[in-house]
Amino acid sequence: MNRNFWVVLLFALALPPAGALAQAYPAKPVRVIVPASPGDSCDVLTRLIGQKVSERLGQPFTADNRPGASGMLGLQLIAQAPADGYTIGCGQGGNMVIVPLAYAKVPYDTFSDFAPIQLTVSNFLALVVHPSVPFRNVKDLVAYGKANPGKLAFATNGEGAFIHFSVELLRTMGGFTYLHVPYKAVSAIVTDIMSGRVDATISSFISMHPYITSGRVKLLAIGRATRSPKYPDYPTIAETLPGYENGGWFGFIAPAKMSKEQIALLNAEMNRAMKLPDVAEKLDTLGLEVHTESPEYFTNVLKRDFDKWGKVARDIGFKPR
Repeated sequence: MNRNFWVVLLFALALPPAGALAQAYPAKPVRVIVPASPGDSCDVLTRLIGQKVSERLGQPFTADNRPGASGMLGLQLIAQAPADGYTIGCGQGGNMVIVPLAYAKVPYDTFSDFAPIQLTVSNFLALVVHPSVPFRNVKDLVAYGKANPGKLAFATNGEGAFIHFSVELLRTMGGFTYLHVPYKAVSAIVTDIMSGRVDATISSFISMHPYITSGRVKLLAIGRATRSPKYPDYPTIAETLPGYENGGWFGFIAPAKMSKEQIALLNAEMNRAMKLPDVAEKLDTLGLEVHTESPEYFTNVLKRDFDKWGKVARDIGFKPR
């Protein structure tokens, strides 16, 4: 045998097995940036899923709360972090889709600065009204808005916010007009919809559910594409306005150049965690619907939502502030 053969053989023997290379990650704690305060949905998900992934991979996945600027502060930190797999983050539809459409200056690009890891959960919104209003379903609301231009008082959480875009989608599909009543806090909307100071709003179904069941607000319909298996008696807006759908989602993301192998590992472990009975039960109590899909699926959701809400913004002539 020639000398080159022995050189190649010795080099090959010096390398660790391929499996050892794959198992080297993570070799130290992983920081998970949460662009929200403790107790927010992203924070709850990070701590819940992080614990399960940590148990499997042997390293802590630690939440680092960085609230501020509608989530832009935290997302900027994720985008600027080294793509070595040791800094990832939690994103959601509001700060990854709506914020870039609503603001002229955003310190990150949703598609070029991030690598989707896993779309974790989604929720749906509800169209609710004060019980005293003269309409009982979506068809009646649309007819009332058409017959009374500018009289139907709709509360939102501000110009260019997700609820505002959701109401605008409803308006353009229904062909009616309304009086826009913007609020700084969603909690104030809840108070005023129950007191009758405003007629209607679109808000998180799970947060409104206690007031719906107590009769303090009336549910007209939910924003799912189809009826909820858990709440089959609640009609959808799409049953009156075909194609209408709205809701939020939350998922884990990484800096754009994180390796595909690391992303694949985290995607698999997060999907596994989502299927655990205790995790599924906890998320169900929060009104969240579980997803266990690929990173590519998450990318497609981002593209779909950008197209959808971008069209709404253009149709209403919204100018980023």
